[in-house]
Amino acid sequence: MTHRFHPSILRDYDIRGTVGETLGEADAYAVGRSFATRVRRAGGHRVVVGRDGRLSSPMLEDALIDGLIASRVDVVRIGLGPSPMLYFAEATLGVDAGVQVTGSHNPAGDNGFKFVLAHESFFGDDVCDLARLAAAGDWESGLGEIRQAAVLDDYVARLVEGATDRPFRIGWDAANGAAGPVIERLTQILPGEHHLLYTDVDGTFPNHHPDPTIPANLSDLIALVTREGLDMGFAFDGDGDRIGAVDARGRIVWGDQLLALLAEPLLCDLPGACVVADVKSSDALFDRIRALGGRAVMAKSGHSQIKARMRQEGAAIGAELSGHIFFAYGYYGFDDAAYAAVRLMRAIDLAGCSLAELIDRLPATCASPELRIMVPEDRRLAIVDEVRARVLATGAEVDLTDGLRVSTPDGWWLLRASNTQAAVTVRAEAGDEAGLERLLDVIDRELARSSVSRG
Repeated sequence: MTHRFHPSILRDYDIRGTVGETLGEADAYAVGRSFATRVRRAGGHRVVVGRDGRLSSPMLEDALIDGLIASRVDVVRIGLGPSPMLYFAEATLGVDAGVQVTGSHNPAGDNGFKFVLAHESFFGDDVCDLARLAAAGDWESGLGEIRQAAVLDDYVARLVEGATDRPFRIGWDAANGAAGPVIERLTQILPGEHHLLYTDVDGTFPNHHPDPTIPANLSDLIALVTREGLDMGFAFDGDGDRIGAVDARGRIVWGDQLLALLAEPLLCDLPGACVVADVKSSDALFDRIRALGGRAVMAKSGHSQIKARMRQEGAAIGAELSGHIFFAYGYYGFDDAAYAAVRLMRAIDLAGCSLAELIDRLPATCASPELRIMVPEDRRLAIVDEVRARVLATGAEVDLTDGLRVSTPDGWWLLRASNTQAAVTVRAEAGDEAGLERLLDVIDRELARSSVSRG
């Protein structure tokens, strides 16, 4: 028996596609066979499996598990929950690997799989290897067993270890994603006053799309925080591994700003520690880390890329602009939005002021949000290559860590290919609005030369 995946679903750090078009039940079964084969050949035999709240997730989970046990691994099912709960289970249940069925922040019709093997990210060439094994039918055979495990209570108990006693007033928007039940339980334990939005899990996402990097998706949370006079608000993506935040004034606090705030108490505890941030992050963040005595490292975007780079550098913490925040010091090293909220509350308490006051203390910059431009899948990488070649030919100062990050007298701009969607992503940062407009004009001109419009 062999199986071929649609090539578009093989992403750099997970498998992700549109259910019924590029991803289906047979694919999930083949993923299970191939991943189980890798687990067995690495000397393992137990895999924990979780799923998010998308309508297709139960079907894909069942097919995945059928494939896993058919290739002789035992499965521990933890059921519905956010990806960080799956990572927690993989780190604590004595298993050898884990798979989360999730479409993360993608449209409701999409879904996919995230993997962990031996407590490390499984991505890049390893994802491609699953396709190779399936195409060759090179699968282990046998029959594994299935058991259930309830981990939500233990996971929430771990989240609140070391939480502050300061009674903040907070809004929480789970966006009808898989983090909802965790947020409900967590806020019953934390001190203070908590106002919850959309914690019921609904894979149609009826209130707004579950992506906190898009400002429009934070409008309900901002309205709640300002209407009720709350200290801050937190938002979550579809599988609960990315956090969004707003302060008491309704200002969006981006992932690189959150890292700047979280790094300060950490660097007091661990002078000289390494802090990793992705290529989309502000120059102000890297400057801030160095000013606090830390070692700043710029890395490729992508949750698996950041985790791998953190292990390589021995980093204590890392983050992406998109709200993935990874805690190695005092935690397990994976990205966890609920834990990030708890740690941020503690950092604000230690600072003895409000989140808004901490944001006011950060250097003022003028930056665009991360802008996603949908493009044909077969043009996603080529567009970046074309722009890179033209910019390099001008002799500009360019960093090629991930896509191209171009420095100019006004500031910097970035163009890279998305690893989760058929899109390219853009960000720019300058010292003022006029400088930002000039940078965005440069980007628009370059994209137009590749027949792309920012819209």
